Amino acid sequence: MNFAYDNGIIFKLIRIMNREKYESCIATCYDCATECKNCENACLEESNVSNLTRCIKLNSDCAAICLLAAQFMTSDSEFASRLCELCADICEACAVECEKHGHMQHCKDCAEVCRNCAEACREMAN
Repeated sequence: MNFAYDNGIIFKLIRIMNREKYESCIATCYDCATECKNCENACLEESNVSNLTRCIKLNSDCAAICLLAAQFMTSDSEFASRLCELCADICEACAVECEKHGHMQHCKDCAEVCRNCAEACREMAN
């Protein structure tokens, strides 16, 4: 067999395997970004919005980092695992903040999704 041809097949298989290893975490990151934007928008509609400032900011940060992490994983970036570590930290901070407002269903839902995403990103980073 031709070595160059064999290497081409090997590299294609590696790319497919990398995509598959990221697939679940990418989906979890997209779910988290969506839930955080939903929570952010719902918080902005609350009558006590001034008490939700940190929650709103963390929702925004979390959604942004989740989308970026998904993009890095999709492109199999050499920095994907490092970004997943940061994503996990931000997701965890968002979950903690949302739990402070657990009397609001959107914050309760967001906290749960953020915890799941933090766990998935930590697994991906290791």
